[in-house]
Amino acid sequence: MSIKGKKIAVIGAGHMGKAMIGGMLRAKTAAPKDIIASRRDEASLSELRRLWGIQTTANNKKAAASADIILLAVKPQISRAVLSEIAGRVKKSQLIISLMAGVKTETIAKILKKPCPIVRAMPNTPCLVDAGATAICAGAHATEKDHLSLAAEIFGSVGQVVTLPETALDAVTGLSGSGPVYIFMVIEAMIDGGVKMGIPRAVAAKLAAQTVFGAAKLVIETGKHPAILKDEVTTPAGTAINAIHVLEAKGLRSVLIDAIVAATLRSQEISRLYAD
Repeated sequence: MSIKGKKIAVIGAGHMGKAMIGGMLRAKTAAPKDIIASRRDEASLSELRRLWGIQTTANNKKAAASADIILLAVKPQISRAVLSEIAGRVKKSQLIISLMAGVKTETIAKILKKPCPIVRAMPNTPCLVDAGATAICAGAHATEKDHLSLAAEIFGSVGQVVTLPETALDAVTGLSGSGPVYIFMVIEAMIDGGVKMGIPRAVAAKLAAQTVFGAAKLVIETGKHPAILKDEVTTPAGTAINAIHVLEAKGLRSVLIDAIVAATLRSQEISRLYAD
């Protein structure tokens, strides 16, 4: 099954919603005539029409009623209000794909009051540049063949996709959902280190960002464990081993692990909050 020819409503076309629209159109997995986006801000809707030639509306119910696939990209704080708003227009034949952090498929189904197939997704901000990492999971009425495959096609247009059970989505939020923030901080620190040692800031920024990009590409394309890649460039009495000594002494690994645990626990708290 493919999303080609299916009508797709993107409800809440903010940063992530726009990323999904742009990705689908660039990958030609969907045509502009098959996408309708909704949000409250008319200036933003006008920009979407100008950029992509898609249909837009400020009416969530109108967008939902006309779609085969409903992509929910609203903030979790307003999830209950938006779901209640569109519930009367949603049909059990429609596929609901939720990007709402911390909102479980069971909660969505309860508010919609229909046995719709629901797929929950946790993307991250690199989706904006087609380099996202997204985990998807199936709700009670969603199947791998008919529904997860469609979601994988959509998120595959903006990066890599993995399928996991819903119980793992909070950990995904802690790892890849919040993960870009950790790397932004690493890049920022590397830039400051370069500046401290005499490199102009603009040059240090270019070198630091490219270094992180290149290191990630090596991990992905070689398939080697990061520890092996690290050992391959760590020569006896060299600069890298001295840097590693400092990073280990300062607890870099423990800090990053603790950050992922903290973000996961917070995601679990949010899930409980929106389940009430």
